[in-house]
Amino acid sequence: MRPPSSAVATPSSVGDRRVDALDALRGLAMVWMTAFHASFDLAHQGLLRGQDFYQDPFWTLQRTAIVSLFLFCAGAGQGLALAAQAGWARFWSRWWRIAGCALLVSLGSAWMFPHSWISFGVLHGMALMLVLVRLLVGVLRWPAAAVLTLALVCVLLPLSWQHAWFDSRWTNWIGLVTHKPATEDYVPLLPWLGPMLLGSLAGRWLARAPRSAGRLVTLPRLMRGLVLLGRWPLSYYMLHQPVLIGLISVWAWLMGRAA
Repeated sequence: MRPPSSAVATPSSVGDRRVDALDALRGLAMVWMTAFHASFDLAHQGLLRGQDFYQDPFWTLQRTAIVSLFLFCAGAGQGLALAAQAGWARFWSRWWRIAGCALLVSLGSAWMFPHSWISFGVLHGMALMLVLVRLLVGVLRWPAAAVLTLALVCVLLPLSWQHAWFDSRWTNWIGLVTHKPATEDYVPLLPWLGPMLLGSLAGRWLARAPRSAGRLVTLPRLMRGLVLLGRWPLSYYMLHQPVLIGLISVWAWLMGRAA
């Protein structure tokens, strides 16, 4: 089960300034994700017993919160970029990195988990959702009320209606499945487009309220580490799991030798 990356296709900035609070929020999600993944990897190696990462609300609710934070931050970054009139060329140059990393995640997961490989995880979902947000908010220029309404529909529709047609790997990316597919990460369009749309509204608000945004720029010194971390989301996401798995594998080997 893989919580998401915060890979956003736009910087967290208002004009020429970065919004440190948004970077810090993303950094906090990255630290939380790392703790979650470390626990998952420990359980996978048999070093943490009695934990059910697929059914226990203690873990599943954490994953929901982490995914929501990342997608909200991605949407906010997109809202800020659209307000700054960032062009499609810049969007696509960043988008291709996310799509390429999504392919690498699928290939890597197929090697590690051949029966539950990731066909539509967080990076796959984020790549699709960023395009949709760009079209709805940037091209069609939906008003805030319409974006908010769509966000609520995205969140609520999977709770009220599902159909078996959506259960295959070819269609489960939509999200209206009757049961969760056997995969290590699953972040379909519904309901997860909802948090990203809400984030885009937050980004538009930050861009249109410079005084409020200015109050968010300066953060306590203790949070500067989170701000810095939050500026390298995709690189961190792609590297942290191989590092964790390597370290925990060595630890498990050493414990086995000691026993």
